[in-house]
Amino acid sequence: MRYIAALDVGTTTVRCHILDENANTVASSSEKVELIYPKPGYVEIDPDHLWTIIVKVIKDALIVSGLESTSIVCFGISTQRGTFITWNLKSGKHYHRFITWKDLRADSMVQEWNRSITMKGIRTGAHIFYAFSRNKRFLAGSVLKFMNTQITLRLLWTLQHVPGLREAITNDKVAFGGVDCWLLYKLTGKHVTDVSSASSTGLFDPFTMQWATWAFNILKIPQNIFPEVVDTVTNFGVTPKDIFGAEIPIVCSMADQAASLFGAGCFQPGDMKITMGTGTFVDVNTGTEPHASVTGLYPLVGWRIGSELVYVVEGASNDTGALIEWAKALGIFKNVAETSDLANSVKDSDGVYFIPAFSGLQAPINNHTAAAGFLGIKPTTEKGHIVRSLLESLVFRILLLYDTLCNETRFTFNKIRIDGGVSQNDFVMQLLADLTDLEVERPVNVEMSILGVAYLAGLHCGIWKSKEELKNLRKVEKTFTPNKYSRSHYEQIISQWKRAVDRFKDWY
Repeated sequence: MRYIAALDVGTTTVRCHILDENANTVASSSEKVELIYPKPGYVEIDPDHLWTIIVKVIKDALIVSGLESTSIVCFGISTQRGTFITWNLKSGKHYHRFITWKDLRADSMVQEWNRSITMKGIRTGAHIFYAFSRNKRFLAGSVLKFMNTQITLRLLWTLQHVPGLREAITNDKVAFGGVDCWLLYKLTGKHVTDVSSASSTGLFDPFTMQWATWAFNILKIPQNIFPEVVDTVTNFGVTPKDIFGAEIPIVCSMADQAASLFGAGCFQPGDMKITMGTGTFVDVNTGTEPHASVTGLYPLVGWRIGSELVYVVEGASNDTGALIEWAKALGIFKNVAETSDLANSVKDSDGVYFIPAFSGLQAPINNHTAAAGFLGIKPTTEKGHIVRSLLESLVFRILLLYDTLCNETRFTFNKIRIDGGVSQNDFVMQLLADLTDLEVERPVNVEMSILGVAYLAGLHCGIWKSKEELKNLRKVEKTFTPNKYSRSHYEQIISQWKRAVDRFKDWY
């Protein structure tokens, strides 16, 4: 029997699974990531702490498995996106802590640049070029705006505020990279990133498949600090012998949502998966062409393996599991598992609406100064109403993204493949099926990012021969079938929720 090791470095958790030839997890280990909040709006991770727990979960998973390290034939890595660091290429010493995708330190720069004459000129010029050429790249450029979740302006902030960084760059000593890039450097000494991770930085052009030189030029960001962009599946190097006890080939590295899409078996254009974890990510395989959106959906690269290049369109809501954990911390409920029963204990939310906007409201609303909160609380409001309104809001946000995808793409969607911690909530899953009128398919194993990099690594190493073989490995735990009555019942509720959203826009 041959085995695969798969590592997922998330925002809140690091996990390592060891899988067998049937894609069953034979051992796993996990550790919590410690987020640091040095100032309001700042969210960081200490790289030394992160490296320590990464090594620990890998070693622990191997110990739990009871396997010899030589049984592990390959290694795949999935990482969070939009989190970055700079370090010295010669010494490996970092210049600052990881600045995470949830960090808002560059928010004023984001707003200032989006209002600037330069950006208005770029959007106007792109609009004119699109009118003449009908090139989708210019359509995307006509609505181009910087976002806090992208690395672009947080990196610019870093270049302006970290002492000695600019000077070190002039001496060709600085490396920039996301978690994936930094981790590959720590493991192999190489300064590389795969196409899926590069495309989520905001500094890579998926239409040209190159770093966006226009951004480097207008922002005065030095290109010499950027990694080489390589395929998602390739020979990245081997793990140091002191981690596994053997040099294990690293053959796959990719962004977590792209890995999740592959793990869910979304191999064909129009296949959709939704991850409901810390945030919600709605991803659709768009095949060989990037999608140009006018509502803020983002064109990404899913994976590139030799001549196979697959694109993805993504819509996100940044606050999902984080909201449920917040409500638990307040004492609204004791156990997350009871939220489904609490929501079903009442027939509706009794006119209570919740706006899930701790991080503003992303596409298609695109209001980053929106506030989160409840509207419509009254003397008759019970705990069940509060919980139900919160869970409903998570589905309403997905519905906005789903309707946008239906309007902007030519795809006819047949079902939703779901994963992430919140996918365990039956109330949310049933409501999602009802409001989209699609079957919602929940797998036995909801760690899709782990599965995705394990599948790709296994294909590369010959454990599996084809994607068709991978489809047969998928195990569905439960399928939620839509109730059409529920959709009509919710029409007025959704309309009122949208009114509530309008009240919470532009609060800050």
